Amino acid sequence: MPSTTMAMLETYPKSINLDRAKLAAAIDSLSDCAQACTACADACLSEDMVAELTKCIRTDLDCADICTTTARVLSRHTGYDANVSRSLLEACATACKSCGDECAAHADKHEHCRVCAEACRACERACRDLLATMS
Repeated sequence: MPSTTMAMLETYPKSINLDRAKLAAAIDSLSDCAQACTACADACLSEDMVAELTKCIRTDLDCADICTTTARVLSRHTGYDANVSRSLLEACATACKSCGDECAAHADKHEHCRVCAEACRACERACRDLLATMS
């Protein structure tokens, strides 16, 4: 079953200058990552050692915001500006790498950090895959 993202891309009435499958995969991964990062930050706040997780919380929230913004911009095609999309994808890949690294450092103690690190790694890959197709 195709994702809602792909269904929406397929209904777009004009041409899209990107690989629609990679675009849909990136948008879906961005949304998944934003959700995982938001939930991870919240779970970190519930941990007894919350003071030790300050950087993780901040990194989670930054990554979630960047992913959400990137997904929203990539979902709009009218008046498309490849330079803006490229810059956002690069920033998002950087944020996902940073957040994935930070969460991975806590993954042995906190399962939510392990899950978040995996979502960040997948999102970083999806961003880089889409970037590689952009001319």
